[in-house]
This record gives sequence, C-alpha cells and structure tokens, in this order.
Amino acid sequence: MTSTLKNVHTLYVDQDVRDFDTVQPILDHFKGVPCHIVDGPTPVFRRVASAKDPISAAKEILYLTRNKGAFVRKCPGTREYTCCGYQILHIGTFCTMDCSYCVLQAYFHPPVLQFFVNHRELFDELDQVLDSRNPEIRRIGTGEFTDSMIWEPWSGLSHKLVERFGRQDHAVLELKSKTVNIRGLDQLDHNRKTIMAWSVNTPEIIATQERNTAPLQARLAAAAKCEAWGYPLAFHFDPMVIYPGCEQDYVKVVEQIFEHVSPENVAWISLGTFRFMPDLKAIIETRFENSKIVYGEFVPGLDNKMRYFKPLRIKLFQAMAAALKKHAPQTTAYFCMEDEEVWRKSFQITPDLPALLDHSAQRVCGIL
Repeated sequence: MTSTLKNVHTLYVDQDVRDFDTVQPILDHFKGVPCHIVDGPTPVFRRVASAKDPISAAKEILYLTRNKGAFVRKCPGTREYTCCGYQILHIGTFCTMDCSYCVLQAYFHPPVLQFFVNHRELFDELDQVLDSRNPEIRRIGTGEFTDSMIWEPWSGLSHKLVERFGRQDHAVLELKSKTVNIRGLDQLDHNRKTIMAWSVNTPEIIATQERNTAPLQARLAAAAKCEAWGYPLAFHFDPMVIYPGCEQDYVKVVEQIFEHVSPENVAWISLGTFRFMPDLKAIIETRFENSKIVYGEFVPGLDNKMRYFKPLRIKLFQAMAAALKKHAPQTTAYFCMEDEEVWRKSFQITPDLPALLDHSAQRVCGIL
C-alpha cells in the first residue's frame, strides 16, 4: 500500500506562514495531530536529529514553512556526465516512502519533511518563467527532492500546477511518483502539458528495497488510467540494481509497461543504475539490515559516487535498449548521468540530450 502523509504524527508550522490561506486547509486535514508554532526550523531540526533513527522520525513530522529561495532552479547534474537540462520546481523536501537506495537520506542533514506553503510566490515566479518562453526552460518537474504526489490530495498543489501548465504551450510539467495518488486528475484541463511519470523497478527490488510504495502493477494501472484521461506518460528505471537474473526481470518490466499503455503516448523513458555517495552506504547498512545492494562490483565514478563497473552497466543497458527497440521503437530513451562511451555502446548515439528531450515533448505533448 502506498504511504503518503497518513503516518504524520506531529505538525510544525513556522510562525511566518501561520496566517497563509494555504495553511488552514492542511491543519483541518490533520485535525487531532499535535501542532506546534515555531520561530524557524531549529526546533524541528533538533527534534529529528535527536531521534534514534532520524530518517524514520523525519517521515512522521511535517513542517509547513516557506521557500525563501528560487522555486524554479536547474537540476543539480554533474558536469562529468551527460545532463538532460531539467528544471526543478521546488515544492518541498524529503519523502514519506522509504527506499533503501534513496539519496535524500544522505543529502539532507538532518532530513526534514517540509512543505512550502508560499504558493502565491510560487505561482508568481512560475508565471514569469512561463511567460518569458525561455528556450532553455522547457521541462519542469517537482519530483527531484521529494515525490511529486505524496502531498495529494490534501494540498491540491499538483492539481493547480496541472491547470496552470494547461494554459500555456511552451513547457511541460512532469509529476513523478511511486504512489497511485491520481484521484481528481481526470477532472482537470491539462491540455497534454503535464506528463504523469512513474519510477519503476522489478518486483524483486520493489518488494525488498522500496518500503511503503505502490506495487508495480498498481503503478502501471494508474498510468493506464492517466493515459485514458489524455495525459502523456513517462517512466524512470532509476536506480536499476544489478543482481542475478536482473536483465530478464527488467526486460519483463518493459514488456509489462507496454501491455498497459501505448508507446506513442510515452514522452520518454530514463535509465540509470544504482549509484551512491559513500556516506549512504552506512545508512543503508544500518536502516536496511537485509539489503545487499551496496555489496556489488562498484568503483568510484567521476562524480565521486560509487558506480557499478562500467561493463556491467553497459551489459544491462544493452539488454534494455534491445527491449525498448522491440516494444517502443519511437519512444525516446535516455540515460541519467552517463558518459559518451556508455551512450555509444548502448544506443549507438551521443545526443544533444536537452534537444532530444525537448523534441520528444514537442512530439508527444504538443509544446511549441
């Protein structure tokens, strides 16, 4: 069963936002949950950091605050690897689901489940970005520092974003999730400018490494519903984990995807193998005692993350490339953070990746 915010046990509200019109509906939803008004994030950080397992504790504490920086920002790619030019819409941080490999466990110190409620500023900035028709800002998503859909349905933010993007023709919004929180999307005027995207993995990895997420079949069924409602789709195989029999298992997932949805309605499919900052290894070993994913054949990458030995990555990617060519030859597939050698040996190309994905958005979503 998908975990969203039903397990939140404590609320913190920054006093600077307590009177915002976005806050009271959230408090009404969590009626009965202890709520504390605080002057800044320090009490929240202390509460989380003092827990025996700060990461688990952080998934039960929701902090409502404002984003004091830019809402639209470049994805923190790595110059050593081919980057896709994605733009982040920064709506909040952390996640209530619990995947062993999640980089957010090591990225935030301490992790805090925070939702930014200054939506008037968010939409003011978004209006400026969309109205400028900046050719470098064509693909925007909310699923980089959090899951796009864990905040539904009580926040309503994703629904408002869908309708805002539906009123323009220059850019697409991507909502990426491991949940099936799609209620109400059928009632929105999306104009095919929102891509509903799912992170996918093999049933083996979902069962052993992705706590409180929706099963693969549930994700694919949700994708099929969204396609029926007219939404373009995307899928992200990231991180792919190498284990005995994984190639056949991942190819099977490709087959299952296209048993549920039409290839011509899929804007893109990304591929990326498991990679991790060295600090994440100890966290996985402590919090996921039965997980073996950090004990593969890893070497330091150019970005100082541990990566599978390149020939192993290429072997898996070549199997996926063949499966995608068979089942969805016109669908754009791309690598997240790989070098030119991997591109050449897997897909026989070294593309201008931002231009490739922009073209896919034009073809599938009708952006101009």
